[in-house]
Amino acid sequence: MLSFSEVRTIATSLAIRGTTSLLADAGDLVCAIDSGRYQGNPYPLYERIRAAGPVYRGLSGTYALTSHAAISAALRDPRLRVRKTSGRLAGASTNALADTFLSMDEPDHGRLRRIAAPAFRPKLMRQMRAGIEATTHRLVDRLNDEFDLMTDFAAPLPIAVISDLLGIPEADRTRFAHYGQIVGRAFDGLGNRGLVREYQAAVADLRNLFTRLMNERRTNPGEDVISALVQAEDLTADELIATCRLLLLAGFETTVNLIGNAVVLFDSHRDQWDLLKGQPNLAPRAVEEVLRFESPVPALLRHPHEPFEIGGRVVPVDGDLVVLLAAANRDPEVFTEPHRFDITREDAVEHLAFGGGAHYCLGAPLSRLEGDVALRTLAEQLPGLRLTGAPLRRKSTVVRGYLHVPVTK
Repeated sequence: MLSFSEVRTIATSLAIRGTTSLLADAGDLVCAIDSGRYQGNPYPLYERIRAAGPVYRGLSGTYALTSHAAISAALRDPRLRVRKTSGRLAGASTNALADTFLSMDEPDHGRLRRIAAPAFRPKLMRQMRAGIEATTHRLVDRLNDEFDLMTDFAAPLPIAVISDLLGIPEADRTRFAHYGQIVGRAFDGLGNRGLVREYQAAVADLRNLFTRLMNERRTNPGEDVISALVQAEDLTADELIATCRLLLLAGFETTVNLIGNAVVLFDSHRDQWDLLKGQPNLAPRAVEEVLRFESPVPALLRHPHEPFEIGGRVVPVDGDLVVLLAAANRDPEVFTEPHRFDITREDAVEHLAFGGGAHYCLGAPLSRLEGDVALRTLAEQLPGLRLTGAPLRRKSTVVRGYLHVPVTK
């Protein structure tokens, strides 16, 4: 028998989908983003929203921004918060990051972010490069002539890197990766009993794993992030566990989708793949262009804590304001020929794929480093890399990426 919590989670998910579908059919362009019709290519829809004016208001009462300038300003405006004035967070029952600083406002966000920030300091990132290169080459050496890019390369790479960063023992890494993937799938929605229970079990098992490792590192610390976090005085046990989960999911999701999106893009833009093969040092620029052109996180949600005027409209207190990062990253006011994929583009670094303001992605340096190493290695060691079938896209509006990408060397 389902628990009340499980019933509520499933019912909420199904109700939201049903209401969103009805509003989309009635002409709400923001709700239409959730439609399967636009999952393959949402960019024409973003352009329709952009054409409607600087601030779009849907039938649902949700507001949306598409302008690079407006979104940059909004993400830095202290009047806009992640949570509503009541402290409620949308979708918290199925959001594995709900209790992390990513989903908090000040002062807790700043306090917890400062504690985790040393894990991504520039010096450590430079020191990690050799290890990431070794892991990447090892994964490439194990690949068959035909393989699934996502399960055989794109996913194992960031999991291995995050495992090293956190100091996950070799004996626990397989289950650690498995739990991470299950919890990450919650971003795609949980619409049945099996998915809800699988998710809840994974969250509980991750908590047990992190609790055990914290206890071990208190008496036998190492050079890893968990050892550093357990020494922090201004951090509760629950906050420490949540921070470890954030490092796992945030580090995994961005990088795995960056790599998957890149390979699919290069397959349909062979001139750009030939360019990267001939000049592997273009890999950092290629990373920025992939992030701009196919942002792994296409949108964020913010709520004003006081009336927020922008573009001639006033978004009320606790109103829903969707900032469409993916639309901003193709804003013609900022990017020349924004719908053209070009890894030599000098302005690609202006993208907002990592957000902005106080909530700018803490793991951005690590994701960029992994993307650089991955694309450089693929171009050098697998120059004939090509899709052998249609990639299977994730059914998600929260994360843009693929479940499976069949390729051949």
